[in-house]
Amino acid sequence: MNAEILTVGTELLLGDIVNSNSQFLSRELAVYGIDTLYQSTVGDNRERLKSALLLALSRCDMVVLTGGLGPTEDDLTRETVAEVLDIPLVLHEESEARIEEYFRTTGKEYTENNRKQAMLPEGCTVFPNDHGTAPGCAVERDGKCVILLPGPPSELTPMFLEYVAPFLQRFSGETIRSHTVGVFGIPEAAIDERLHDLMQSENPTVAPYAKAGEVQLRVTAKAASEAEADELCRPVIDEIRERLGAAVYGVDTGSLVKTVVEQLKERNKKIATAESCTAGLLSGKLTEVPGVSQVFECGIAAYSPEIKRQVLGVPESILEAEGTVSPEAAGAMAAGARRVGGADIGIGITGVAGPDPSEGKEVGTVYVALVDDRRVWAKRIFAGGDVRDREQIRNAATLHALDMTRRYLEAYPGVMAGGQLLEKMKQPVQAPPRKPAPTMRGWHWVWLSVLLVLIVAAFVAVYALFLRPYQHNREIKDLNEIYSLGLDWQGLADIKPGTVKYPDSMLSQFTGLYSINDDVRGWLVVDDTSISHPVVIDPTDG
Repeated sequence: MNAEILTVGTELLLGDIVNSNSQFLSRELAVYGIDTLYQSTVGDNRERLKSALLLALSRCDMVVLTGGLGPTEDDLTRETVAEVLDIPLVLHEESEARIEEYFRTTGKEYTENNRKQAMLPEGCTVFPNDHGTAPGCAVERDGKCVILLPGPPSELTPMFLEYVAPFLQRFSGETIRSHTVGVFGIPEAAIDERLHDLMQSENPTVAPYAKAGEVQLRVTAKAASEAEADELCRPVIDEIRERLGAAVYGVDTGSLVKTVVEQLKERNKKIATAESCTAGLLSGKLTEVPGVSQVFECGIAAYSPEIKRQVLGVPESILEAEGTVSPEAAGAMAAGARRVGGADIGIGITGVAGPDPSEGKEVGTVYVALVDDRRVWAKRIFAGGDVRDREQIRNAATLHALDMTRRYLEAYPGVMAGGQLLEKMKQPVQAPPRKPAPTMRGWHWVWLSVLLVLIVAAFVAVYALFLRPYQHNREIKDLNEIYSLGLDWQGLADIKPGTVKYPDSMLSQFTGLYSINDDVRGWLVVDDTSISHPVVIDPTDG
């Protein structure tokens, strides 16, 4: 089977965007035995796109289109494909629901234009978009196959690997299995050098592709069954782990941030973040992962020194002596986030994202810190590279924070290398300074004294009028009960025989009272009155 890759977008023709999709797609199609014969690019023009599509269909079995699936008027790929294949566009309700959910979770406004992205060719195979809004699809007609994919590589690549690749297996005639090895901390060129021989293998193949600061290696094998294909992949994956070491953050985990969230869940750890130069980018990435609410407590964007001091409790001594861009400040921010969020782990990020230097620090200088209940780890990274792009610096800082968290969780319950005890930090992390309590003026003391006197008087009155009479009556009632029971009083059972000498001729009904108080001499009752009391002799009178 052969194919043509048709990329759509005027920005591609103008050179505003590098066309990396064609390279990725031609390499991936080859895995499934699909030969790429042509690669074409056309601008956002309906008639030229229609002509290019007709030409591609006339000379290839498959056409893969990328781009032109957005919500605006110049996004014409869906409409043009439907016209050329004479297939109506219909609303795909599941895609519409996913698009609406995307806008709800991101806080963006959903408009009627966005509904256009859920209009797909009738009877097509739909490829969900887990990283954006526009779904992809595949349309088969008259022995031809047309595949529509979104233009942004951050959406196209995962969509292809997750959904398009399984669809293409039926064209290969073999069972194909792929596994993705995630790598962070080693440049793509260095990876190519270390794995050069593995990348020359034909079965399984090893293909790298970079995505926003990290590299993923796709290991793909062909065999008669899935089990055999997996067996071919396993030793290659093990060899990659051996050569790249701790830089490998996972296999088939999706991304570094997903790996961190899953590790937090597995270890029942909660995290809180404090960000300066990244201004919430880290917390934003974390909250994109479903189920993160189980492990993410709070994210604080502390841009100004005042917020670092007042909210996070960064000591003034650190801000004055070390500055806001320092390992000490990053550590204090991390400790403050952990304290505010009541989390197990705190992350702090501070740095210079540009465009100008700050505090004598070069653009791209970033400090990342991690704090648990005993230790703090802080490291300096230079995220600028040759291109001092603000977003590149912010993204690199965020990934380094995630990678530090990942390494900490992998070492747990052991201790990650490096770090120092919190109490041995150069400057202790302190709580925000409290405002002094207002002093009381003289007349305040007068009113407070009067209030205390009134409270005491009220308590005395309640005790005299209610509590004391009740207590007295209760005591008399208890004694009356003992008097009535006499020898049958249950307290006598605890008295050893012979320990109490009763007076001669004592009536049995007085024995209970006499056992608890030998000064009892009788019981006085006056008819038609409330007088009913025991009679007791005062021993001091002789």
